[in-house]
Amino acid sequence: MVIVKADTQKQLRQFIRFPWRIYSKSSPWVPPLIADAVEILSEDKNPFWLHAKRQLFLAYDNDNNIVGRIAAIIDYNYVSFQDDKCGFFGFFECINDATVAKGLFLAAQKWLERQDIHKMIGPMNPSTNDEYGFLLEGFDLAPSLMMPYTPEYYLHLAEQSGLKKVKKLYAYDMDVTNDARVDRLERVVAMAKKKLPMLKIRNISKSSYKEDLEVAISIYNRAWEKNWGFVPWSDEEFAAIASKLKRLIDIEMVIIATVADAPVGMLISLPDYNQVLKRLNGRLFPTGIFKFLYYRKKIDSLRLMVMGVVKEYRQKGIEAVMYEKGLKNALRLGYKHCELSWVLDDNIMTQRTAEMMNGRIYKKYVVYGN
Repeated sequence: MVIVKADTQKQLRQFIRFPWRIYSKSSPWVPPLIADAVEILSEDKNPFWLHAKRQLFLAYDNDNNIVGRIAAIIDYNYVSFQDDKCGFFGFFECINDATVAKGLFLAAQKWLERQDIHKMIGPMNPSTNDEYGFLLEGFDLAPSLMMPYTPEYYLHLAEQSGLKKVKKLYAYDMDVTNDARVDRLERVVAMAKKKLPMLKIRNISKSSYKEDLEVAISIYNRAWEKNWGFVPWSDEEFAAIASKLKRLIDIEMVIIATVADAPVGMLISLPDYNQVLKRLNGRLFPTGIFKFLYYRKKIDSLRLMVMGVVKEYRQKGIEAVMYEKGLKNALRLGYKHCELSWVLDDNIMTQRTAEMMNGRIYKKYVVYGN
C-alpha cells in the first residue's frame, strides 16, 4: 500500500468517484451529485476555502487500485471562534482494512502537525456547518438530506487507529401525520402569545427572499454561538448557501419569529431531496434531470435542520409556536415524516422538545478525535 497526495485533476476525480466502490446499489447510501462534490472540494468555487485549507490523500494497493481516501482540513474560522487549535479529517472512505485506515488517519494527522496543528477530530465534510460524523446506529436506513451514511466497520477502523469518541449526535424521527399534537401545542402557543403579545410568526417570502434569509442567518449565528463546534457563516458562505437553498426550499417550511419586529427565532425544514438523489446515481444529465423533476413531486419527508431562538428569548414558548406553524403547514402540504437532526447528546432542551413532538431517536452519529 502507498498513500499519496491527491493534487492533480485526475486524482481529484478519483477521490470523488471512490465511494461508488465502497457502497453497493442495495446500500442505503445516497450518491451525491458529482457536480456538488466537485464544488464542495473546489478551492475556487466553495467560499469555505477562503478561510480554510485542505490536503487530499488517496491510498493505493500493490495493483494500483484505490483502497481509501481522506482529507486533512484546517478551518481557521473554527480555530479562532472556538479558540481551539484543532484540525479536521474528512471525506473518509476506506475498504475494511485496518492497515489502510491507520495509514490514512496518520497521513492526515502528520499533515496537520506540519501546519502546527496537533489535535484532530472528524469526520467533517468539510466543516461543522456541513455533513459530519460516522453513523453509529441506524445502518439499515437511508440518510436524510445533508446527513452522512457510513458503514458500521468505519467505527472499528477509527478505534483500531487509536481515535476516541468525542461527541455523539442524534437524529429524531417524527410522524407528521399524527396531528394529535396540534391541540397540545395550541395550549402552549396561547400561553406564549399571552406572555409575548408582540410575538409574530411568518414564513419567508419569495419577494424578499434574500433579506429574509439574511435575517435567518443572523439568528443562526446568534442562537448557536455557544454550541459545541459551532462556526458562524461568513458573508461569502451566506451568499453561496442562499443561492443553493433557493432551489430547494419550500417557503412554507421556513419560519421566522419576531418580537416587536426584531428577529428572535427561526425554523428551517427542507424537503428530503435524498429521496430523489438516490435515483440519480450522481448525475443530473443527460437523463437524470427528468427523474429529478418527476420524483421531486413525490417527496413525502422533511429534514428539520435548523431550529433556534436567541438566548434572551429562550424558554418562553417561541419554539412551540414555530413548531405548531411548521406542523400545520407540513400536514397541509402532505408530508408524512420529518427528521430533526442533528441534536447534540448534551442538548437536553432540544431533546425534550423533540420528545414533546413524539419524536424518537432513530439514528446516532459519532465524532472521533485523537
